[in-house]
Amino acid sequence: MSAVSVDLPEEVSVRLTRLAERTGRSKTDYVLEAITEHLDDLEDLYLAEQRYAEHRAGKSQSYTLDEVEKRLGLVD
Repeated sequence: MSAVSVDLPEEVSVRLTRLAERTGRSKTDYVLEAITEHLDDLEDLYLAEQRYAEHRAGKSQSYTLDEVEKRLGLVD
């Protein structure tokens, strides 16, 4: 594991400390859980923004659902 230093706003730090004290878990456990849960969303958002920018710049093509279905032979 690698270490990361984060400066938390006081309110967040207090809430995190209270949660850890109340549950007997460490603050590190909760920070790791929060990062892990949201990292997928952040990666998806970044990729979507990047693809959208490429599309708007004319660097990629888009297809309708009907076009994709026909191309893949999924039309009845």
